Formats: sequence, structure tokens, C-alpha cells
Amino acid sequence: MIITATTNPVRIRTMNNKPINVAETPQKLASLTSAIALAVILTAPVANAADVSAPTPQMTYRTIEIDGSKIAYREIGAHDKPAILLLHGVPSSSRMYDDLMRRLGNEYHLVAPDYPGFGNSEAPSPQDYTYTFDHLAETIIKLTDALKLDRYVLFMQDYGAPVGMRVATTRPQSVIGTIFQNGNVYEEGLGPMWEKRKAFWNNRGELQAEVVKQHQSLAVTRARHLGTDPDIEAYNPDLWMDEYAYLNRPGQDQIQSDLIFDYQNNIAAYPIWQSWLREHKPLTLVMWGKYDPAFTVAGADAFKKDLPEADIHILDAGHFAMDTKLDEVASFTRAYMARLPR
Repeated sequence: MIITATTNPVRIRTMNNKPINVAETPQKLASLTSAIALAVILTAPVANAADVSAPTPQMTYRTIEIDGSKIAYREIGAHDKPAILLLHGVPSSSRMYDDLMRRLGNEYHLVAPDYPGFGNSEAPSPQDYTYTFDHLAETIIKLTDALKLDRYVLFMQDYGAPVGMRVATTRPQSVIGTIFQNGNVYEEGLGPMWEKRKAFWNNRGELQAEVVKQHQSLAVTRARHLGTDPDIEAYNPDLWMDEYAYLNRPGQDQIQSDLIFDYQNNIAAYPIWQSWLREHKPLTLVMWGKYDPAFTVAGADAFKKDLPEADIHILDAGHFAMDTKLDEVASFTRAYMARLPR
């Protein structure tokens, strides 16, 4: 169709070159104008969705009272999006997930709490709060109830695995999938350092001072991040400096000691959690930093025993894979979420 500008009367020629006198047939002009608009829409190039991504939602940092203590959590994303509950490790906090949450905030509803005694949550004394993994999981379940978070994927790193697996076995109807990032649930994954822990479990009184001093030291806090990674210049020192400060707040020695001592109950519960995975067969993503001396790559491979379909990725990273491989973790998480049934 060709439109030509003329003096009155206006004429339009169709593609077969037949003129239409618009002055005489105004109804035809409206019809042809609609056809032109439709042709423009149909022939215009379609923009790539990745080029027009929406602005990242604002991260919010909130507290909520659970059993008399203020529990801090960060949250991002619309509540009608698929939910991910992110559980942190030691001696970290929900801060370890901040960048990942910003990457995924357009697509999902993400909630990351700080356990009691960690991050920006209150740290009641061990006389007022029993620091066991059972109790941490109980607090997290009450948090999800208070936030009306009833269906979610569990994202678990380090301590997040024993906390998260207790949540899963208590509320199986709430867990729609599991993601493990160096979150160990198999004895095969226990590195040589656990021999020292086992000695502590057998003789707490004699070894407590030594174990706690080491656990709270700057050198060990740094080493948790670096592991055996040869590329130490890839790590931001702020990653361990703030954790070191948190670890050495008043009262932390007893809190951390209680949790280290209770960790033996996590290993004892491994068969229960493995049975749960085998029975429920959640869609599972495993991302494992290979430079982690605490939880070795064998711990990642072991998931295949109970979840043959698990998606396992061994990353060129340390214990906290997001320190240096955030892009990969975000990409694998996004691909995993796309596979979940809606």
C-alpha cells in the first residue's frame, strides 16, 4: 500500500496501483489506516527480552520478633513470584546472599534470615536461648510462618544444610526444591579438619578453649573463604573482616562453642536426611566450590546415591562459591528455577 501526498482530494493507491478517493470514501481511510498500523506492528523487529529488563526491586532489611528475640532478614522480589528461602553458613549471615538476591530479585521472591546470634539478629545468651541446630531450625520455621512463606525452594550453604534439612523433614509440604552450595549431608564430604572436631566432641572440657580460639581467629576466618584456592587476589578482604568482627562480639565464644559441639548431631542425622531426599526426590541443584577443605567434592558427588537426577556443578571456587563465582551461581540457580513445575 502506498500513500501519496496530494492536493485536495487526497488519494491513496493500493499495491495494485488502484487509486482510492479518500474525500469520497472516508470509511475506507479508517479501514486502511488500521491495516497500515497492523502491518507496522507485525513487521517491526521484536526486542530481545534480555535487553529490556525491568529495574531491580529494592532490597529491604527488616526485623521480626520470634520468641522474644529480634530476627533480622533481608527480602527482595514480589510475593507472587516463586519463593526461595536462603539459609547462610558460619560465621556468615544473610549478607552472603545480598548480591545473588539482587541478581534474581526481578524473577523470584527471596528471603534470607540471620540466625539468632548471627549477623544483625539478636544474640540472646545461651541461658536464654539454647544454641542447637534443632532450635535454629525451629526459629526459622516460626519465621516462615510469621511471614506466611508456605511454599519455597531451600537454598542451603554450610550451616544452612543442617538447618534447612530439619526444616524440610518437619515441613515437607513447604519445600518444593533444594539447592545445596557446599552444604554437606554426607560423611563422604567431611574433610580432614573434622578429626579435630571429633576430638572436641569427645573431650569438650579439655579442648574447648583451643577450638574456640581457633574458630574465632582472623587467620581461620580468612582461610574459610580462601581454602586452597590459588587465586587469593580474587577475594575481597571485607568478606572475612566483618565476619571476624561478628565472631568476636561479647558472648560469641559460648554461642559458637555450643553450635560446634552440637554439630555432631548433624552427622548423626545424615542417614535421616538422605532417606528424606530419597523418598521425596526434590528437584535438586548442587553447586560445590572445589577449593573447600571443610566439605570436599566427594560430598557433592554423594548426592547421586539418593538423587540420580541431581544437577551437580563443581565450581572453581572456595567454600563460599559466591565470593568469586557469583555469575555462575546466579546462572545455575536461574536455570534450575525454570525447571520447577509452576
